[in-house]
Amino acid sequence: MATLRDIRRRIASVHNTRKITKAMEMVATAKLRRNKARVEALRPYAADMIEMMVDLATYSEETRQYELMQERPEIRRVAVVAMTGDRGLAGAFNANVVRKAMEIERGLREEGVETRLIAVGRKGVGTLTFRGCRLERSWQGLSDRPEYHHARAIAKYLIDLYVSEEVDRVRLVYNDFTSPIEQTLLDDVILPVPREAVTDEARISGLVSYLFEPEPNVIFEKLLPAYVEIAVYRALLESSASEQGARMMAMRNASDSAEEMLGSLTLALNRARQAAITQEILEVVAGADALG
Repeated sequence: MATLRDIRRRIASVHNTRKITKAMEMVATAKLRRNKARVEALRPYAADMIEMMVDLATYSEETRQYELMQERPEIRRVAVVAMTGDRGLAGAFNANVVRKAMEIERGLREEGVETRLIAVGRKGVGTLTFRGCRLERSWQGLSDRPEYHHARAIAKYLIDLYVSEEVDRVRLVYNDFTSPIEQTLLDDVILPVPREAVTDEARISGLVSYLFEPEPNVIFEKLLPAYVEIAVYRALLESSASEQGARMMAMRNASDSAEEMLGSLTLALNRARQAAITQEILEVVAGADALG
């Protein structure tokens, strides 16, 4: 049976843990608010860009002529990009991405397709390396506050892989932010650029045409790399917001668990104190009886 000293020590330890989890929850909440605002600011820009590309596609020649939209007749090499965070204590946020990326990689290998794993985020790099996976390239230190130049560097590397025909497809695995308590794990093909992204007839019918200078073909070709950059940047922002939301909820649950544990330990402390007092009274009575 635990002594009073042991119980008091545990209560103090849980108190300190609760202070840490509360502080981390508040920090994650503040970062989530900032990252959520950045995600919401990017979404209209991305939608307008796609709208312009759809309009350009209506005036351009056959879209398959563009290098970044050419689908290879045979998929022999695929790059899988796992986008995780740089820190833990975020529930299953990082584990879900790594698990999905490894599941995709294993499925492709079983089909005879060569895979190249690319990791964004310290936790993904560490976990995949620990599991014996060979990483083609990695980036770290971006998840807290991703910037557009980070996305441009990643997109350029992926585009170079695709254009040089080192890979025939690029798949991006990341968490899409829905709410602090809900993140959706996505597996998006970003290269080749999906034709439906720029040839959606339902959207074309409702568009207002633009006057383009220079020719639509030229602009469209220039916009395709920018489309990939925006796709990567959006994934970085969505992943960053999802990470903070997952961490906020994980720390809130940890604080609630600590609160429940404190209640149980306090009850155990009171019982142990009462038992000690009762034992002392019995000893005093027994001593008085022996003297009497």
